Amino acid sequence: MDRTTEVSAVEATGSAGVEDLVGSTGPADSAESTESTEPAGSSAKKAKAVKVVVWDLDHTLWDGTLLEDETVELRPGVAEIVRALDERGILQSVASKNEHGRAMDRLRALGLADYFLHPRIDWNAKGQNVLAIQKALNVGIDTFLFVDDQPFEREEVRFMAPEVRVWDAADLSGLLDSPELNPEFLTDDARNRRRMYMADIARAQAEDEFVGPTEEFLATLDMRFALAPCTEADLQRAEELTVRTNQLNTTGYTYDYAELNAFRTSPGHLLLVAGLDDRYGSYGKIGLALVEKAPDFWTIKLLLMSCRVMSRGVGTIMMSHVMAQAKAAGAKLRAEFKPNGRNRMMFVTYKFGGFREVGHDGDLVLFEHDLETVQPFPPYVQVRLG
Repeated sequence: MDRTTEVSAVEATGSAGVEDLVGSTGPADSAESTESTEPAGSSAKKAKAVKVVVWDLDHTLWDGTLLEDETVELRPGVAEIVRALDERGILQSVASKNEHGRAMDRLRALGLADYFLHPRIDWNAKGQNVLAIQKALNVGIDTFLFVDDQPFEREEVRFMAPEVRVWDAADLSGLLDSPELNPEFLTDDARNRRRMYMADIARAQAEDEFVGPTEEFLATLDMRFALAPCTEADLQRAEELTVRTNQLNTTGYTYDYAELNAFRTSPGHLLLVAGLDDRYGSYGKIGLALVEKAPDFWTIKLLLMSCRVMSRGVGTIMMSHVMAQAKAAGAKLRAEFKPNGRNRMMFVTYKFGGFREVGHDGDLVLFEHDLETVQPFPPYVQVRLG
């Protein structure tokens, strides 16, 4: 859908929601949360991009109340908004006080059910359900936006999860124009993000039903891990990864398209991009490594992986490959780590990978590895190096 279609789709829905988005829990405040990352090229802090929009149903997604009218219809422009957000790679869910079966039947009849991941439709507090959705998606709570027509419900969500931004459903005009819902680039990974999460749900169900050791289950996935130098075609997704990935991220450095392109073409740097596929489909481009190459020392400036592959046992592949490359070049290997409140797992990854702390600069930790032992790739993954 082009921008003209998107804007015209929401003009019929009025203008009060902006006050909620930029209020006390709006973008400016949420950007200061403990998950905030430090831009490499600028000291300016930007509001975090919205990654998940959670919708109420009655008088929000559709006109009227489902319990009073089983033939409720969508509000004007709402279907177009939902589809536009999906095209931008923004995940969506539902937190509604309703009867689950009846509400899902109506969403299916209206052609929107598949757009909502892990919907929570019951009589529990909506703040509780938003937190349950966040846990299921494993996405930072400060990247959530909650849309509801009732001030009480919005305030209840704010009380339960102060980092969540809220929007008054009485007015959806301007929602699609909000900067936090407009990524700079629209990558193939973004357009397919919901489908990738749906494949994750199928994987999780298969794992729950599997009886046996974890490694045996991972072997059944037929995983194929591709690792290669970043190409020009990868740059948009590489920038997106530096901005979106916070948990499995060693430093939180963010780089824009031009900076990454400079690293890509620099003889003094190694910029690697990783992708993963299995029998359920593609995870897309899920990893990035930036290495600064000096004559005597290589330094891992950034190592990150999408949280969607956290349980797939592939987190050490990039690190092992960089170690092998540095060893072959006769260089020592260092790595930087900067805590962001959510990335301690990467600190542990370095520790278990044989790195030792050799220095600190404020909260920046400097590691070093002797490269005597390089961890082999896991046997349940086919690794293809480019």
